[in-house]
Amino acid sequence: MKPSEIFADEPGRGWVPWALVVPVLGLAFVVGPSLAASLPLVEWGLLDAREEPVGRLGLIALLLVPFGAMGLFVVGWAYLIERRLLASIGLVDAGAGATFASGLLIGVLTSGGVVAAIWASGGLEASTVAPALASPDALLYIAVLLACFVVQSGAEEIVFRGWMLSALARRINLVGAIVIVSAVFALLHFGRDTTLLMLCNVILFSVFACCWALKARNIWGVMGWHAAWNWSLGTGFELPVTGLDLQVPALIVRLTPLGPTHLTGGTEGPEGSVFCGLFFAGAIALLVARGALSKRDVL
Repeated sequence: MKPSEIFADEPGRGWVPWALVVPVLGLAFVVGPSLAASLPLVEWGLLDAREEPVGRLGLIALLLVPFGAMGLFVVGWAYLIERRLLASIGLVDAGAGATFASGLLIGVLTSGGVVAAIWASGGLEASTVAPALASPDALLYIAVLLACFVVQSGAEEIVFRGWMLSALARRINLVGAIVIVSAVFALLHFGRDTTLLMLCNVILFSVFACCWALKARNIWGVMGWHAAWNWSLGTGFELPVTGLDLQVPALIVRLTPLGPTHLTGGTEGPEGSVFCGLFFAGAIALLVARGALSKRDVL
């Protein structure tokens, strides 16, 4: 396959980064702006010394400030340095609102499906139904968190499935681009306590998001899905989101993990469960079967 523009037909007029440089730039785009934006938050007491959020306000700041800075930096880089249209990193104008909204709906439904599968297997125990409805303060915080996750997830999709995937596709074939994007994404989500199953799920998460973006030829849908997925897991069921406690009562039903970690996901939440991996694997297969990739994409 010849290197190509995967989202927009018009190529950029500026510098085209070499394939080996793209993941290095990607790491810098995430670490640099995020670190610079996090330092004041630590100074102001919104994040602790380990850059973990302090209270609800700290969580809001964590989701908005570092990720917002990261997303804006990458958009600026693509526009000013590579001289690319925003459509070329997946921010296509046509149907953006409807596509994003459909992604939100799919995110809520699929996260609920994974949680239901874990519950049916005996990995979760239900207790109080919709305790958040009794607290106007909690409902307001839940609404604010949705906006925060739109920023956080949107920034990640712009960097990885928007800029990085398209930058690599201009130099190498799509399968190679997906592999590199997913490897960098997994590296940045890897921690000392990350299990092998969680690492595999993060990689599958990225491959799934790449395939969705390629099939749709934009990133709006997967941006909406990613935001709703994170938000729904934490606010809907009072479960951790990639190990993050959202500090809010459940909007749907409070669920308590029980049983083996491979079912519940442990401290990582449902994203560390085998059912999450099965969902992503099945979704990838469906997207590939529907034309996200073709035989020529591996050549």
